[in-house]
Amino acid sequence: MSDRHAVTSVPLHDLLATRYSTRAFDPEYTVTDEEVTALLEAARWAPSAGNSQPARYIVGRRGDDRFDRVLAALNDGNRGWARHASLLIVAVRLTANDKGPMPRSGAYDVGQAMAHLTVQASADRLTVRQMAGFDRDAITTAFALADNLEPLTVAAVGRADDPKKLPGDLRGPDDAPRVRLPLSELVL
Repeated sequence: MSDRHAVTSVPLHDLLATRYSTRAFDPEYTVTDEEVTALLEAARWAPSAGNSQPARYIVGRRGDDRFDRVLAALNDGNRGWARHASLLIVAVRLTANDKGPMPRSGAYDVGQAMAHLTVQASADRLTVRQMAGFDRDAITTAFALADNLEPLTVAAVGRADDPKKLPGDLRGPDDAPRVRLPLSELVL
């Protein structure tokens, strides 16, 4: 496996510099109840506009009905590898509450919550890979979500495994050096 440490212009905390989104999950590893709680607590304490806290979660553990319903909603490309993850977590945005519509920043706030969850996962030697390739309507139907709940992303969570165990078409990206645009292209 290649070095997964990010090449940065200045040193970053190891939790950030070593984080990467693998598709190779250890199918034998089971995330503990304490680890799940820590992930969700990290997400819960993420900042949100006006403390609106729009993030909601559906958590499925490999082998349970919730996991199977989320897995069924993934596109074919994601389903093949995500089935080995310990958890599938759907990040859901609350779009309105009893006071009316939630702030426009709700999707951003859910993203921050998932970033906090991801850093906590790294601290616990877990890995997270988020996916946009899923059927939102299938999730809404499978979990009877109310009209004010919008599925935004699905995260596979577990212990990383050797990428050489992945099928050839998936192995390359997991074994390649991490690449990002330079800061000069990101700062306007």
